[in-house]
Amino acid sequence: MHAYANPTRFLSLARPLTPFLLFGGIAMVLVACAWGLLATPAERLQGDTVKIIFVHVPMAWLGMAGWTGIAIASLSELIWRHPLASHAARAIAVPGALFSLLCLVTGSVWGRPAWGTWWVWDGRLTSMLVLFFLYLAYIVLANETRKTSGQSRIAAIFGVIGIINLPIIRFSVEWWETQHQGTSISLMGKSTIDAVYLWPLLISAIGFSLLFGAIVLMRMRASLAQTKVDARLKRMAAE
Repeated sequence: MHAYANPTRFLSLARPLTPFLLFGGIAMVLVACAWGLLATPAERLQGDTVKIIFVHVPMAWLGMAGWTGIAIASLSELIWRHPLASHAARAIAVPGALFSLLCLVTGSVWGRPAWGTWWVWDGRLTSMLVLFFLYLAYIVLANETRKTSGQSRIAAIFGVIGIINLPIIRFSVEWWETQHQGTSISLMGKSTIDAVYLWPLLISAIGFSLLFGAIVLMRMRASLAQTKVDARLKRMAAE
């Protein structure tokens, strides 16, 4: 991993990998959604509304995974001063916020027929909303510190501290009374989801993960290009 902290080496890998992730992710998402919407039966209690799981669950996973990526990149910036670390964290923030927002929106759409309301202030929903606001705060902080001091450590510290919210999201359905259903897929790989829903869900999760990765790589490449342009303009202004 240290070898790819070099921007030139990173770009040599990112350029060919980006279209693979992008088009592979689109293809898998389309297959999963078509399979899930058209080939799976209506659930006994929730009917066809349960099929929103093929979008909602991957959004939730990737919203949390995104902040995990920010925290890892932030630690790399703070400890090892990797030249790509801050670019990676900033690149993750926007898609992470988007996926978290989509998780909240699809969850509300799912909750309306299931619970009779668009929103409840239970532990899982509230902590996921907090994650979305953390993303927004990080984006503002990272943009401001980049304008004033370049590779600022303030945003990195915030990125590390924010990971405290992830175990709260994960275990909220076990710690507090909640209308949100319990954990369906455990960290040990055990699942309470019927196989007819599980397989298209896993394909959807992989597809959205590939899309997430493609977006991050594109944003990192754009960030590195902008840094290169800014450095060139500074040199020209100094001459």
